[in-house]
Amino acid sequence: MSKPNDKTAKVTVNEESATNTVTDKKVIHNVFVDTLEKPINTPLSRPPINPSLSQRSDSNVQSNVQNSVQNTAGLDRRRFIKGFGTIGITAVGASSLGLTGCGSDDDSFNTEVGETVSFDHGVASGDPLSDRVILWTRVTPQKTGSQQFTVKWFMARNQQMTDLVTQGEVTTSAVKDYTVKIDVDALEPNTVYYYQFAVGKKVSRVGKTKTLPVGQVNQVKMAVFSCANYPAGFFHVYADAAKRNDLDVLIHLGDYIYEYGRTTTDAQGNTVPAYASASAAIIDREVLPAQEAFTLSSYRTRYAQYKTDTDLQDLHAIAPMIAIWDDHELANDTYEDGADNHQPDKEGDWDARKLAAVTAYHEWMPIRTSEAQSKIYRSFEFGDLLSLNMLDTRVIGRDKQLNYVDYIRQDSIVGAYIDTTAFRAATNDTNRELLGLSQSNWLVSQMQQSTAKWQILGQQILMGRMDIPAPVILNLADPRLGLDINAYLALVQKAQTNPQGLTAKEAALIQQPAVPYNIDAWDGYGSARQRVLTAARSYNKNLVVLAGDSHNAWANNLTTDDGVAAGVEFATSSVSSPGFEEYIPNPPAQVKAVLTQLIGGLKYMNPNERGYMAITITPESCQSEWIFVSDILKQTYSSSVGQTLKVVAGENKLSV
Repeated sequence: MSKPNDKTAKVTVNEESATNTVTDKKVIHNVFVDTLEKPINTPLSRPPINPSLSQRSDSNVQSNVQNSVQNTAGLDRRRFIKGFGTIGITAVGASSLGLTGCGSDDDSFNTEVGETVSFDHGVASGDPLSDRVILWTRVTPQKTGSQQFTVKWFMARNQQMTDLVTQGEVTTSAVKDYTVKIDVDALEPNTVYYYQFAVGKKVSRVGKTKTLPVGQVNQVKMAVFSCANYPAGFFHVYADAAKRNDLDVLIHLGDYIYEYGRTTTDAQGNTVPAYASASAAIIDREVLPAQEAFTLSSYRTRYAQYKTDTDLQDLHAIAPMIAIWDDHELANDTYEDGADNHQPDKEGDWDARKLAAVTAYHEWMPIRTSEAQSKIYRSFEFGDLLSLNMLDTRVIGRDKQLNYVDYIRQDSIVGAYIDTTAFRAATNDTNRELLGLSQSNWLVSQMQQSTAKWQILGQQILMGRMDIPAPVILNLADPRLGLDINAYLALVQKAQTNPQGLTAKEAALIQQPAVPYNIDAWDGYGSARQRVLTAARSYNKNLVVLAGDSHNAWANNLTTDDGVAAGVEFATSSVSSPGFEEYIPNPPAQVKAVLTQLIGGLKYMNPNERGYMAITITPESCQSEWIFVSDILKQTYSSSVGQTLKVVAGENKLSV
């Protein structure tokens, strides 16, 4: 197939009708999601539930998280540094060992003697360095109130916790939603440690963690996750990774939680199940609270529910996690000054919601919190082998997404078309930011100064160029417009076999160029992408970009605007959020074949399975295995490797 010309189709425009032909003006950033992220999946018939295998019932989960909506501490905007503040993390004198943890901001709190507690949300570790690591847990009191709890923590070299390395104690209370974080330092590099918490005689499970290596490193192995939607299905992806014993670190690229409530309203005004929630009641995974999360108490409750999932708890217990947020930790399609799924008239001030969401994130995640909670971009060094730079493409610097609808015009011959000249000018506008100037400069500086063999970017969204013929984009945005995939492919075949038989409309349609399907991704911020890729090439780096967000698996060759190879992209499928199988009726094999044919740099994709990536980095190559699990709506599952690809050092392109 010939490559479409990257210019506006040469058609005669009727100026009087050169307006948006979509009846209701929609906000469309991703034609596969924004127009279709709605309750279209058919619910299951209720299967028999084996009580020994099922997750906690809704009532049990409610009892575990109900205290999260009580005694909520007020948010102090005076502590809102650079838009967020330092609420939630306060250093305390844990012991004479000089270790820090989370303490109370109010010394008037008194521990209630004899209070019964539990550790219902498991344990976790995160943000490992060569000499330190964050430990996390949450104390669940029998009743909430103004009391504080003294939590002891222990770190040992063995799972039996007899060979102690260090220990200490911290306090927590309702101010922190009873969460605990300790930054344990003075550790040895590349060393496995075990840890545990205790309140009185009540002890938590034992967790396993590991510090980062220094010097010469021969191999690092990491598992990569994204998009875990609790009501969409069971977290078999987490369960499968938790069974492994070969992982050095866990990478979570965001959408650790989703903000949606249980129901929404469809175009006809009917109350229907919310996105990916059609089977939630059947599998006992309806969200808490029932309404959308947009306050501190509701975000806390949502995290509390997610963290009762035993598969997620098992995952956190095997290795340290390095995590970043995507949009759903706040609201769908977040940008610096708002979000597509934020309605100020119903949900209040955006900055207040952002503060609440970020505060809950830092409370509930094993992340090292800086003076400015908004600043989560950070780097991790794995000796001389790799530098891992974790980016924030959502909150700190992103300009508002473009909207396809603003570029639809009307023509007397083809009807609706996309004004690609104006569209390309907008997507490549050098004034539009995705990372923000400070983060962009930081990233370039990190790459320039790094002497590691590999530069790995852990971030949320697809960087590869995902261009699809404009008529297909139009049809996905609105079925009344353009051509569906099958019709377009038939037209291409006709143009190749019988070009003289094309009508004027067909000829004009086939000339229309390809445009990105998702301008919420790097495709909507072309200048920002070019800066990153140009820097990688200028400094002669081996660049690997990790991505999530799309709910599908991808592998791309990355090139600069002038076509120079600059790196590769490995993108993971989702833990449970639905992929293209919910939106495109064609068989998955056909979707895969069509997209890999239409998209130049795309070397692999999977449109219909849930899974994760296992990344193995050596001095010679960086390899990704895409592991997929079977039906997430059933309590049992199997897993398999769907694809393996690698990039050899110095080549900047994918190979088998």
